Amino acid sequence: MKIICIGRNYTDHIKELQNEKPTDPVIFIKPDSSVLKNGHDFYIPDFSNDVHYEVEVLVKISKVGKFIEPKFAHKYYSEIGLGIDFTARDLQSQLKEKGLPWEKAKGFDGASVVGKWVSKDTLPAVDNLNFQLTKNGEVVQNANTSLMLWKVDELISYISTYFTLKIGDIIFTGTPAGVGKVAPEDKLQGFLEDKKMFSIKVK
Repeated sequence: MKIICIGRNYTDHIKELQNEKPTDPVIFIKPDSSVLKNGHDFYIPDFSNDVHYEVEVLVKISKVGKFIEPKFAHKYYSEIGLGIDFTARDLQSQLKEKGLPWEKAKGFDGASVVGKWVSKDTLPAVDNLNFQLTKNGEVVQNANTSLMLWKVDELISYISTYFTLKIGDIIFTGTPAGVGKVAPEDKLQGFLEDKKMFSIKVK
């Protein structure tokens, strides 16, 4: 199982981090060891003083595919989820300044929260899903997948040009504006169409 993440897929988030708008999807990979085990707390790593939450809609691949056309991409997933791409922002900034890969800032142990999965048949269209993240009961991220620069089926097609998609692979589709720093004792909860998908305590 691999975790394929999309960066800079929401215009407002690109602006808030003062990044350049990409002409193609930005792709990076996280190791499976980055997945936070169910029921476990998230521990801020010793090597960072500025870890940020980034809530994202997730897609789980259900069929092996390569060079998938966008019109057929919907056949390659049946479940939608919600998660967090935890990012050591200070470390990421240092790596970006040197033109180095981001993996240390994005793929450390526990950096990937994968909430529960729901059948896409029980949800509105995948390109029109409401989702939000609360921190200590306050909404900090609130968006709809219609705001994506590249929609889910386009992402699957694009990714499959470079990587064979296998059963169980997870795609993190990008985060909207509102990312921010976590602190010990914070409680993060994610909602997809008002369904609670995960609840995480920060230590």
